[in-house]
Amino acid sequence: MPVITYRDALHDALREEMQRDDRVFLMGEEVAEYNGAYKVSKGLLAEFGEMRVVDTPITELGFAGLGVGAAMVGLRPIIEFMTWNFALLALDQVVNSAAKTLYMSGGQYNVPIVFRGPNGAALQLSAQHSQSWESWLAHIPGLKVVTPGTPYDAKGLLKSAIRDDNPVCFLEGEMLYNTKGEVPDEEYLVPIGKADLKREGDACSIITNGKMVLTAMQAADQLARDGIHVDVVDLRTVRPMDVEAIARSVQKTNRAVVLEEGWEIAGIGAQVVDYIQRDCFDWLDAPVVRVHQADVPMPYAKNLERAAKPDVPKTIAAVRKVMYLD
Repeated sequence: MPVITYRDALHDALREEMQRDDRVFLMGEEVAEYNGAYKVSKGLLAEFGEMRVVDTPITELGFAGLGVGAAMVGLRPIIEFMTWNFALLALDQVVNSAAKTLYMSGGQYNVPIVFRGPNGAALQLSAQHSQSWESWLAHIPGLKVVTPGTPYDAKGLLKSAIRDDNPVCFLEGEMLYNTKGEVPDEEYLVPIGKADLKREGDACSIITNGKMVLTAMQAADQLARDGIHVDVVDLRTVRPMDVEAIARSVQKTNRAVVLEEGWEIAGIGAQVVDYIQRDCFDWLDAPVVRVHQADVPMPYAKNLERAAKPDVPKTIAAVRKVMYLD
């Protein structure tokens, strides 16, 4: 099976869906002439032309609104935000227009639109450019929220998102674009709303999503050297969330660590823990432990940024804590 980057997996998904359906178009800042801020749209302007690969001014609210209108009349827009931090300027269209139009029109208007772009922290981009948006967006009925952590999932989920008749917020890990993984040449889709068991074990469940999947896998590798074998449950989609997959894992291992990139208060991990205590309380042999970003705006200094982020040592320490090994 070919090994390609997360960036190329996204590019291939865009290209294949634009070839398959001429209603699909891409719009955003620097997506055309510059080939995308992260080069995800490289070559698409030359292949599909300026009517389907559209450069915009720096007006997130404006072009997000254009996308919503286009979706309402039968097109299938893909709106690229150069970073989800900039999408804050467009949230009125995402939350009040895209998410609510089907309901408020009594089912008359679907809004088949994908809002996509990099999410979370990179390296020394500081507080305003390092936020994880999963929990903000997952709070809103009417939106689907997708957070792929591998090239395979990135391609399959983006294709599913483009074909979905509902608004999908597609959050790409900002540090994942150069990561590599196996991606089939043949057509495939990854269903929205289905988690994936990335690693199987019996000692503890690590439940995670997005960029933290790599952290969880690295932690699992180190724990295995000490004879501790863990489940790694990759949610892949945080709205809808695969509650059955969470329950299956926790009821098997009887312990859980929830690993997330964002902040603690009202985070995705809080929702996961709620599901666990409702569905798996009688199976738990220890309280659930959460690993998350420190409750501060992301620092700029390297040492402080490193201290604020969730990482492999913090994840290993959490697993050992729920197993009463420390």
